[in-house]
Amino acid sequence: MIEEISIRDLGVIASARLPLSPGFTALTGETGAGKTMVVTALGLLLGERADAAAIRADSDQASVEGRWVIDPTSAVAERVRDAGGDLDDGELLLVRTVAREGRSRAVVGGRSAPVGVLTELGDQLVVVHGQSEQIRLKSSTAQRNALDRYAGAELATVLGQYQTVFRLWQAAQGELDVLVAESDLRSREADELRVAIDEIEAADVRRGEDVELTERADRLANLEGLRLAAEGAHAVLSADDAEEGSDVVALLASAQRGLERVAEHDAQLAAIAEALAAASITLGEISTDLSGYLAGLDSDGSRELEQVEERRSQLAALVRKHGVSLDDVVDVLDTGSQRLLELDNDSTRIDELRAQVEAGQSELIELAAKVSDVRSRSAARLAAAVTDELTHLAMANAEIVVTVEDRSDYSLSGKDEVAILLQPHPGAPPRPLGKGASGGELSRVMLAIEVVIAGNDPVPTFIFDEVDAGVGGAAAIEIGKRLALLSRTAQVIVVTHLAQVAAFADNHLSVIKGDDGSVTASSVHKLEGEARIAEMARLLSGLPDSESGLAHARELIQTAHDLENAALGR
Repeated sequence: MIEEISIRDLGVIASARLPLSPGFTALTGETGAGKTMVVTALGLLLGERADAAAIRADSDQASVEGRWVIDPTSAVAERVRDAGGDLDDGELLLVRTVAREGRSRAVVGGRSAPVGVLTELGDQLVVVHGQSEQIRLKSSTAQRNALDRYAGAELATVLGQYQTVFRLWQAAQGELDVLVAESDLRSREADELRVAIDEIEAADVRRGEDVELTERADRLANLEGLRLAAEGAHAVLSADDAEEGSDVVALLASAQRGLERVAEHDAQLAAIAEALAAASITLGEISTDLSGYLAGLDSDGSRELEQVEERRSQLAALVRKHGVSLDDVVDVLDTGSQRLLELDNDSTRIDELRAQVEAGQSELIELAAKVSDVRSRSAARLAAAVTDELTHLAMANAEIVVTVEDRSDYSLSGKDEVAILLQPHPGAPPRPLGKGASGGELSRVMLAIEVVIAGNDPVPTFIFDEVDAGVGGAAAIEIGKRLALLSRTAQVIVVTHLAQVAAFADNHLSVIKGDDGSVTASSVHKLEGEARIAEMARLLSGLPDSESGLAHARELIQTAHDLENAALGR
């Protein structure tokens, strides 16, 4: 349940704290005092869209903080932990801030989280009813959801099985449709791939071959220059036909011998002589390498160069045709072969998919029939239970009819068209809620449905925002009584302008407007004793100090107390 809500700089509310409790909480106040902002604040905590226009004119940011008492083993607690948050001694803290520039932030269990997490948690924590929900109740989807909630676990089990089969069937049908529709295109793709793969395989292409050929072509094109440079270097180092002592190796040897003759007299010269000896060895090895290099050079590389250029031209043509590099061409062999295998198996895959679709459809028909059966049986019970509730809401002659009719197509929700119809009095034809019910009647029908469903699909908290609009007198008393009964199994928070409804509350909060001459602000007060009596008198007559109004307020509170005790069998 919600333990407390704190609001700052939202609409006309500068700062307010709503201490909530189990049971029935009534929230009242003068028109324009900010009751709507309380509901807006709750909506923000439940993940609704943020509107920067709702921020107080003199502030840059609005914030709402809510504290919930949560079972640490519940699905809600598990989702909080999945989001990185945690509970504090069984308390869940939710925070939502909205900045003037439109940014919105959410905190779940002490950790920043996407606003979508608030929406997920809100679906499990709170059911909100207001004028927009009355409009939504007119839709077939909302009416089907109401029936499904009432049908409970029995429907949830078979509907879950149906939805699993439906998704598999839909995926198989979708793939089959694509394969059949694109069969010609895929056949052409297979033919083109087959030609490309044959061409590349025939060329015997390998990665890096183009780099090797480029290096080889460069060498062959400069063969004469390479030979001349190598011969010249070899002649300088060690020339067989040079004059004795004219090449570098011979000169180094001569210098080494001259130093060695006197090296015994100076250690420094001895070291230099050793270095010359090492240099002579290195240069001798280089001279040998040059000889080997010259011996390995082709005398005429023109023929090989022609062959290399032909191969390079062949590879360049393949690259132009199949990619931007030789690696792309090689990849055609790897990925293209796999793709060709997939395309060549189209006919086999189509046969498999047709079998899957046929088998899935048979199972789908069977499960859809089970879903329809559960819904039809539940519809009769729901209609009877809601009709009975309406007798307690000053609509004794009204009757609810819930129909479940077959649709032409299958969807994730089944094959049923669900409608909730209202027969306002005997002899009148049942009509859709959107056409046959006034605002006040819609309020009572919606409340009756929630009271009935609450026994099958319990929700921790219900919030009703002026669902008693258009209702008065005895009907208002009955609405208050039914809300009080609902509050025995769930927390109920009601924004109301009717004393007949507020009289049944266990906890009465009032939004009080103040005016300092320039800025209007509102705060929330818990009303007890004479303060509550005065607010009830104001709701009844607009005169909080009237003796007759105060007496009427006391009488109404006592009447509500007696009616609730009688309904509970006390």
